[in-house]
Amino acid sequence: MVNPIKAAIGDFVLTFTWMFISSTLGLVTTEIMKAFDLQFVTYNGVNYPFIIITTLLIFIIIFTFTAIGNALGGASFNPTGNASFYAAGLGSDTLISMAIRFPAQALGAVAGAKAIKEVIPPKYSHMIGGPALKVDLHTGAIAEGVLTFSITFAVLFILLRGPRSEFMKTLLMSMSTVAVILIGSAYTGPSMNPILPFGVYRA
Repeated sequence: MVNPIKAAIGDFVLTFTWMFISSTLGLVTTEIMKAFDLQFVTYNGVNYPFIIITTLLIFIIIFTFTAIGNALGGASFNPTGNASFYAAGLGSDTLISMAIRFPAQALGAVAGAKAIKEVIPPKYSHMIGGPALKVDLHTGAIAEGVLTFSITFAVLFILLRGPRSEFMKTLLMSMSTVAVILIGSAYTGPSMNPILPFGVYRA
């Protein structure tokens, strides 16, 4: 059984760091594209450099945070992941441990969002953000539910039935994440992680 207090501390640290770094994903992608003069490179109206760079950045982030999470004893930055693994009968979480870990993740998200807003230069502040509702509430809720189900199913399938190589697992998860982000960008951002919008709007 997981030590809920130790896990909650690890969750807070990991979620703080995740929120701080993931908020800059759009900014970093844009700056890389500008540096290599790729912002106007498209094919059939699709900006493939943006997709490729975003996928590589998410791959690096997931690979790094997986290693950090393991080093912190199984820390997590996404309560959806904890809940889905519990529902699937995997992992060592209990209802009590999750009841302690979820608030720690929420606090980490708020702290991370506040921290990035404090240190980001003003000229880049408009490029820092998170998920936002772009349609009516009913449509947004349905879209978020479908997208969260899709990415959760994909991640569980990749981890349990996918390739043995950790490199390939991380790459497939990165590609799945980018695909869902592209699909959901016109609806909610998307979030797929309840602590992200909570952190953004509480910061």
